[in-house]
Amino acid sequence: MQILIILNTINMMKKLQLLFVAMMLLFAIDVKADDTINSNLNLNNPDVRKCLMEASKSEGWKLAALYYNADEKLVMIFEKGNNNKTYMSK
Repeated sequence: MQILIILNTINMMKKLQLLFVAMMLLFAIDVKADDTINSNLNLNNPDVRKCLMEASKSEGWKLAALYYNADEKLVMIFEKGNNNKTYMSK
């Protein structure tokens, strides 16, 4: 009887360890997916685009892409190291 209790305890500890590892992996994946999408700006306005470019440049961000998506919204992607920031017109 005591052996069964010990085996159940060991089995429960292994399940908790597996759960902990799974949670840590999910957290790590969530941290890596730091692609911020901001759609509060009117990027069709040239003054807004200019201000965004200047502010991003002063903080060390570099314009990586500028295009219109399938919904015909202007998209600007800035990168800094391994981080990306995406801006989409409203």
